[in-house]
Amino acid sequence: MDPRLDDAAIARALESLPGWERRGDSITKTFTFPAFLMGIAFVARVAHVAEEANHHPDVDIRYTSVTCALSTHDAGGITMRDLALAQAIDSTAAERP
Repeated sequence: MDPRLDDAAIARALESLPGWERRGDSITKTFTFPAFLMGIAFVARVAHVAEEANHHPDVDIRYTSVTCALSTHDAGGITMRDLALAQAIDSTAAERP
């Protein structure tokens, strides 16, 4: 199990993850797309990345907005796994469908 990060480490890491913010024991980011199906395609790409990492985000779909929330539940908070998956999700968002 990855160790839970302290507040200072989380704050430093978020400086290099534009748009991600801390909400309690999670980090979140909302992605907005021009059309509903583009958001759904993004979620499908995120699902593949998450499955490869064996670390799965909570995903909330609201029409053209998709919010991803990351937390390492067995560690009780935010770990390096969450930060790595946040970077991978950002890369996925930059891909063309």
